[in-house]
Amino acid sequence: MDLLKIKQFKIIKTAHKDVTDRLAQINPALASQARIVLDVNKSERHIRGGMATKEKYLHLGK
Repeated sequence: MDLLKIKQFKIIKTAHKDVTDRLAQINPALASQARIVLDVNKSERHIRGGMATKEKYLHLGK
């Protein structure tokens, strides 16, 4: 989550730590589901970044 979205939703930068570490102590089942979502995002983000860069340079060429 980028800083703009953090400010928009008025949450602090430790949201990732809350989801990854502290949630496991509070609700292990929910923490497991959150970990799956975070792992999928981490495994796909380099692809989205590459697609965004490709789109950027396609539009710059016109």
